[in-house]
Amino acid sequence: MSQPGLQKQPSTLISVLGEIMEFKVTGEETAGSFCVIELTAFPHNGPPPHVHHREDESFYVLDGNFSFLRGDHTIEAGPGFFCRVPKGTVHRYENVGTKPGKVLVILTPAGFEKFFAEIGKPVASLIGPSGPPDPESIAQLLAIAPKYGLEVKLP
Repeated sequence: MSQPGLQKQPSTLISVLGEIMEFKVTGEETAGSFCVIELTAFPHNGPPPHVHHREDESFYVLDGNFSFLRGDHTIEAGPGFFCRVPKGTVHRYENVGTKPGKVLVILTPAGFEKFFAEIGKPVASLIGPSGPPDPESIAQLLAIAPKYGLEVKLP
C-alpha cells in the first residue's frame, strides 16, 4: 500500500482554456493545505488578469519563457524562476516563447483545483490549444468564478 503523496496513479490531463493541467497533489491529499498542478502552456496563451481572494498562488518555471504580471510589475523569466502572488493581487502569466512551456502552480490553501476540474475538459495527451477560448467557455468561467473567490479583470 502506498502512502499519500509518495506514489500515485497517473492523473487525468485536463484542458482549461487551451492550457493542459495535471494535478500532482490535491487538497484531498494535503488536508486542504495546498495543491500542486503541472501546467503546459502554449505559445501566446495565458489567462486574463485576475485576482484570487482566497489563496496565494505561486509559479515555478520548469521549461520555456514566460511573462508574469504581478500587481503593476511585469517580468520575463525562464526555467528556475519562482513567483509568489499573495491573495488579493492582480496577476497573469503568458507563454512568450515559441514552444510549449511548463510551470508548476502551487495554490495555498488548496481548493482552487476544484475550479479547474469544474471548467476543464479531459484530454488524452498534451495537445495544443484550438484557438482562442470560445464564448461558451468564457461565459462558463465568468459564471462560476465567484463561487471560487476568483475575480477576472476583463479588458
